[in-house]
Amino acid sequence: MARDLDNTGLMGELRRMARTSGAVGGIAARLAGNRLGIKTDKGVHAEGLKSSLGNLKGPLMKAAQLLSTIPGALPDEYAEELAHLQANAPPMGWNFVRRRMMAELGAGWEKNFRSFSHEAVAAASLGQVHRARLVDGREVACKLQYPDMQGAVDSDLRQFRAALGVYKRFETTIRQDEVYTELSDRLREELDYRREASHLRLYRDMLSETRTVTVPAPIEELSTGRLLTMDWVSGRGMKAVLASEATQEQRDDMARALFRAWYTPVYRYGVIHGDPHMGNFTVRDDYGLNLLDFGAVRIFSPRFVEGVVDLFAALRDNDEDKAFHAYSKWGFEGLSRETAEVLNEWARFFYRPLMTDRVCSMQESNDPAEAKQVLERVYDGLKRTGGVKLPREFVLMDRSAIGLGSAFLRLGARLNWHQMFQELIEGFDVNVLAERQKEALAKAKVPPALSTL
Repeated sequence: MARDLDNTGLMGELRRMARTSGAVGGIAARLAGNRLGIKTDKGVHAEGLKSSLGNLKGPLMKAAQLLSTIPGALPDEYAEELAHLQANAPPMGWNFVRRRMMAELGAGWEKNFRSFSHEAVAAASLGQVHRARLVDGREVACKLQYPDMQGAVDSDLRQFRAALGVYKRFETTIRQDEVYTELSDRLREELDYRREASHLRLYRDMLSETRTVTVPAPIEELSTGRLLTMDWVSGRGMKAVLASEATQEQRDDMARALFRAWYTPVYRYGVIHGDPHMGNFTVRDDYGLNLLDFGAVRIFSPRFVEGVVDLFAALRDNDEDKAFHAYSKWGFEGLSRETAEVLNEWARFFYRPLMTDRVCSMQESNDPAEAKQVLERVYDGLKRTGGVKLPREFVLMDRSAIGLGSAFLRLGARLNWHQMFQELIEGFDVNVLAERQKEALAKAKVPPALSTL
């Protein structure tokens, strides 16, 4: 009987803490020191933190990446470095792979496959992927979770919470209690590969009529809580496609497919893929997309999606009352009218591509240099008006918007974003969405969301 690779116990956690506590503790020490007037080279330490976390396989890196996209959640120096953090640790070797496969499928696991690659074809923060061929000839991808990820999640989140706790004592403009809770729940959900298999089923259903997007099917009989086997889908990485001098038409096709892959589920079903990293999709030969890695999926309340649509309409019509009430549907609590006006400046910039009814690039409508200026003004305005508590459902919507905007910028796409958005929200009815969402979740057998509340 194979030893359970995840029962590594106290020593495993202590080793991990030894590797991360210096970096995380350094954040806390420097934040406190800077507030007390002790000068340190924050840029140098931020670079060191990036280096330390980049050599880990685990959730602390994912937490850092997520928080780096939320204005005010981290000091600028840390956010700038961590936003570029990538999983660069080497994959686990063949001995680990054999033991993990035996632990998940039993001693005779190899009989299910005609071939199985010894080398990983991709390595990420929580697991690595191997290419294989089933006995019936189908090519599949086998995603294997690294050892002791549950312990890593618990350990890393404790450390991250401690560091943020120090920051919170000195910085109260953007209160992040709900952000941490959201992050904690979503990371723990990512550990359950059965849940991810249900997300594959869900997305195959939601995007069944979107011909420009391919979602692999899970192989149920060869999947467990820590092993996900799915169809192998062929495609090229976005960086390779851009390096090959894709035409403007091809770039537009990729951007259009990306827009529909992310936002059709949002506005028709209240579901979002929370990690629009370029490593999470590949490009088909026809410049459609293969959508990959469904661990970070968020189910929104229908009321939240209604709030997103209402805020768009309010800004379009310059209806401040409607905008004020839309924020409550987003989950913002206790807002004053003055704070809502500050948020409106952020929202107008956020929604501008969707309100520009002409063909344009993302650079024209949401220039990154202008974004920095807008966020600085919004931050100062929030500080002046007493700050704001970010709601949980804001987190992945914000991250996805920033990630997708970055991808559209890289693509240099020129599209009528307004027209595509209008097609998605035409005839929007929150009750219809609620019923459609309920049916889709039941059909895909998606388990209830985790909650620490």
